[in-house]
Amino acid sequence: MKLSQFKFNLPESLIAYEPADHRDESRLMVLDRKTGKIEHKIFRDVLDYFDDKDVMILNNTKVFPARMYGNKEKTGATIEVFLLRELNKELRLWDVLVDPARKIRVGNKLYFGEDDLLVAEVVDNTTSRGRTIRFLFDGTDEEFRRNIELLGETPLPKYIKRKATPEDKYRYQTIFAKHEGAVAAPTAGLHFSRELMKRLELKGIEFAEVTLHVGLGTFRQVEVEDLTKHKMDSEQFFIPEEAAKTVNTAIDAKRRVCAVGTTSMRAIESAVSADRHLKPASEWTSKFIYPPYDFSIANSMITNFHTPESTLLVMIAAFGGYENIMNAYEVAVKEKYRFYSYGDAMLII
Repeated sequence: MKLSQFKFNLPESLIAYEPADHRDESRLMVLDRKTGKIEHKIFRDVLDYFDDKDVMILNNTKVFPARMYGNKEKTGATIEVFLLRELNKELRLWDVLVDPARKIRVGNKLYFGEDDLLVAEVVDNTTSRGRTIRFLFDGTDEEFRRNIELLGETPLPKYIKRKATPEDKYRYQTIFAKHEGAVAAPTAGLHFSRELMKRLELKGIEFAEVTLHVGLGTFRQVEVEDLTKHKMDSEQFFIPEEAAKTVNTAIDAKRRVCAVGTTSMRAIESAVSADRHLKPASEWTSKFIYPPYDFSIANSMITNFHTPESTLLVMIAAFGGYENIMNAYEVAVKEKYRFYSYGDAMLII
């Protein structure tokens, strides 16, 4: 398929800059992928579509405060440093993006916080905006992490045109987040409240937790018309044995298996055994899912509404059917659904 087939017009007024007042009160579009039928619900109504022994696959990655602001030595110029990935814990080496990049060269030092709480040295160029930096810090790892927490901001996506607030630290994080390593939230999971999770448990729905540390590559613009030529950045993921067992029991019993979010879907589709079951894994994936694609594990999914011409929209179209999804997005615009990270949700069954 071609990238231009995934264009649609989205009024800026439909971009959600704030989360819903309550996690489970965002709107929910339900799409039947066999018939194309659409229903309009509230997210907590998701309960009505699942039964005893059905399984929801959750991504329990945890977002860390990846956006920092420092000052360049000598000039004092303010530099945004976006922490992407820790390369070496002992050496405190990090893969980062810097802005404005033209001012940052190998050998430059950057100072963060009052009294220069953290200092970093640029040791390598990776891409036009990418750098490898080494934090010059003699304390313990716990002290270092505490300083990152103090100095870093919640890494809200750039299209949310406001400064991060203390509330974002909580709301731009799922309630089941456990393993730190993501620079963006697995946003379909943001709709789950503790009350809704309890109600799902009482109904007999089981949860299988996987981890995929979401990187910025997931949101990188596709720059080729021919989708087969797009290359995804690698992201680290883990499928525990317990999660694989829970999912495979549901597959064998022909129960509903729901991937909560595109990141959960990428993780499970990157760990498929020869007999089309989920296998335990601790790997990196650069899998790009686009139509036509034969999904092996999940038979339903929950997702947010994504940007035009994005890898996320392309994956959703592969799962729900191209015509169904593009029609659903047209309906979503018409019905004024809220889009993107803090926006509304879609259940595809």
